[in-house]
Order: sequence, then structure tokens, then C-alpha cells
Amino acid sequence: MKKFYVTIAAALIAALTIFTIAGCGPQKPRLYIYNWENYMPVKVIKEFEKRYGVKVVYDMFDSNEELYTKLRSGGGRYDIVVPSADYASIMISEEMVQPIDRSLVPNLKHIDSTMIEFQKRFDPEQKYTVIYAAGMAGVTVNTAHVGEDFARSWRIYENPAFRGKMTLLDDLREVMGAALKTLGYSVNSTNPQEVEEAKNLVLEWKKHIVKFDVEGFGKGFAAGDFWVVHGYAENVFIELNEAGRKTAVFFHPEEGGPMYMDNMMILKGARNVELAHKFMNFVHEPEIYAQIMDYLETPSVNVAARAHMTEETHYTIEDMAKYGELKEDLGPHLEMYDRAWQEIRVGR
Repeated sequence: MKKFYVTIAAALIAALTIFTIAGCGPQKPRLYIYNWENYMPVKVIKEFEKRYGVKVVYDMFDSNEELYTKLRSGGGRYDIVVPSADYASIMISEEMVQPIDRSLVPNLKHIDSTMIEFQKRFDPEQKYTVIYAAGMAGVTVNTAHVGEDFARSWRIYENPAFRGKMTLLDDLREVMGAALKTLGYSVNSTNPQEVEEAKNLVLEWKKHIVKFDVEGFGKGFAAGDFWVVHGYAENVFIELNEAGRKTAVFFHPEEGGPMYMDNMMILKGARNVELAHKFMNFVHEPEIYAQIMDYLETPSVNVAARAHMTEETHYTIEDMAKYGELKEDLGPHLEMYDRAWQEIRVGR
């Protein structure tokens, strides 16, 4: 999952804090949710509470590692959690979650079949997960400086003409995945030689970038400080005025890149399993899901919801199928990636 930075973040957090603290009466059933930071509109949560006469206690995390560490340490007894595919796989294998009764989530019929094929990579029988959202990063260029004639490739990071005007995400799997795909390998490679080659390629790219950045690339691009940025289109375009949008071009590099898929799961020991199913079904009501996707500005995995969306997305489900490779659990091989990333970030 991307980190979704928006100007209303503070307002959202404040509102959700009010939801959690303000008394709705102990007689109301409570649903405990642990989701990514700024990943669901407040109005959707309010609508669910109103419709079912319940209270939603909504906590947020900003990385899969934070989610997993908290759950493994016994912190927070949640009903629904929303990990990405690689961590969903870990949680299934460690029996941290319980099966979903699909008969209680009839709106699953709206899920795009292309996305279901990705889902089956980590949950073959769709037994433990309900897809929440999917997307992928790419590259945005400022054609006022880069020009119109540029290769839609990760190799743009090797162009000395843009040295000091480019950024890459400060994200191990995203950057290493980009390098692996550039070399013709899988983003999930466990081959030490391939990972070493990818590390060396990123070190070449590093010579031309300003920094690895996961928070400020959108604002920096809008200000003209950066001409080429690696990241999520919505984080860039939300910062641009009308004139800026005219010279901004987002693309997925021709070699492909990593893709994420975030999933709703019910924890073992959940306090309100029935209500958890109602919430998952509610999320995938076409009109409700359209509100979520308009907020996130990412392609809708819910086919029926697309007719209700009012915002245009910067890429499509078809683009993800063409260019994306799902990030999967690397198991013990993640240590090899960690070592490579350490060398990249603080080494040469």
C-alpha cells in the first residue's frame, strides 16, 4: 500500500478521534478496525454507524510492519485488519485470521475477475481475504523541463541531464522491485545474484537522484524542484494547479513494476464477527465503494462501483494487469533485501 498523504489528514485524524472518544452509549455494538492511515473517508464510517446503529472504533497504521508487530505483541484486539498481500500471506500461514463466510458478503460478486486472479496468488481459495484496494506506483515527469520525447522506462534514472532533479521512493520493495523488473527479473526474486544486480543498478540510479523520498515528492514536483518523481500519481496531482497538470505526465515504466493489494481480514478472537462481515459487505456496495475510490483516486476493483465514481483515475485495472507484479511474502529472503537496502541507503 502507498502512504496516502493529503491536506485533510489532520482533520480526518481529529474526526476519527472524536468517533473513538465520544460516547455513543455502551449499549451499541462496537466494531474494531485497524486500517492504513487516511485510507477511508469519514463519511463512509459515519454511514455504516448510522445504518446499523453501531460504534466503529477505527485505529490507523502506516506500515505493514507496524500492523504485524502490534498484533504479534498482543496489542489491540481488532475485528478487521487490512494488511497488504505479502503480510496477508504471513498472517494466513501463522493462523492469525479466521475464514470468511462468503455467503454473508454477497457484494463480492462485484469484484473484478482480473483482481481475483492476483488475490489467488496469496489466498488461493479466497478463504481469508476480501480485497479492499489495489494500485501501483509509477513515474511522473514535468515535460516543461524533460521535454515530450522521453523513454517511458526506469532507465530515465540513468539520464545525467536530469541529475539532481529526480527522486525515488524511500521504500525497499518498490525501488528494488523497479530495478529487478528493469533487469528482467521478478519483483519477488529470491535469487541472490539477481538481488545483487538490482542493488548495483539502484546504486547507479542513486548517483542521479536528489533523495529517496516517500512524503515530499508531490510538493517538490509541484514547486518545480523535482522534474522526475517515483511515486503514486494521486500524491503528485493533488498538489498541482491547472497549469501544473498540463505539463505533468504519469506513466508506468514499460518494464513493469511492483503492485500492492490491501485486504480486509477477520482476526482470530474477533469480538464481533457478524458485524465484521456486514462491514465488508457494506464497503463493497457499489455506491459506497465509489466514494472510497473517489477519495483514494485509484482504480476500482469493484466493477459495479465504476459507474458511480465522479473522479478520474490516473491508470486502470488493465494497466495494473499489464504492468504490475504483485509484491508477495519473501519469507526469510527478506533479510537479503534488507542488507541490500542498507548498503544502498547508507553505504556507497
